[in-house]
Amino acid sequence: MEGPHKVLVIGEPGIGKTSLIRRYVDGIFDKHYCATLGVDFALKIVPWSDGKNVRLQLWDIAGQERFSSMTRVYYKQATACVIIFDITRRSTFQEVLKWKADLDNKTRLPSGDLLPCLLVANKCDLPARPVPTEEIQAMCDEQGFVGWIETSAKEDTHVSKAMRFLIEHILALHDDGYEAPPQEDLSLQIGRGEVKVDKPCCGN
Repeated sequence: MEGPHKVLVIGEPGIGKTSLIRRYVDGIFDKHYCATLGVDFALKIVPWSDGKNVRLQLWDIAGQERFSSMTRVYYKQATACVIIFDITRRSTFQEVLKWKADLDNKTRLPSGDLLPCLLVANKCDLPARPVPTEEIQAMCDEQGFVGWIETSAKEDTHVSKAMRFLIEHILALHDDGYEAPPQEDLSLQIGRGEVKVDKPCCGN
């Protein structure tokens, strides 16, 4: 598969962006990650159908960077985006609106369309739930996310599933003849216009 496809990973400081990327790319979790400064990169080669591979270049952008003029440079030529918040910290959920607005104002696909963007509620292994699922779904619908899902980098909950769902959207955009394979047990909450599922993401 051609690529790599540039995927932005953005959100407030301390929500687990780096942990989620390291879990996905390297299969490891370390609670002692240092805060990302500026931007970091990780490459993931994902085996796909017909013996092909999908190459992802994940851009881990520091939480403070939304206030920097550099984000326009970082966002350039991106294929898709993941916006993450900490499900145990309501303030990080509220900041999603600002990250999405910043993204939409600064970058588009070559077609002029907005980047496909997945909303991720991280740290679902923790018991605190100050953000109801109804509010998350409403934001997903209103802000044009392709879907949302709860994840836990620590417990490796739904990390690969989330990224596989995003890859489906990337491939659909880049190949007119591409048909997504049937999804088994798709526990993503999908925005309006997509297939709806009822059960919660985190197996509560």
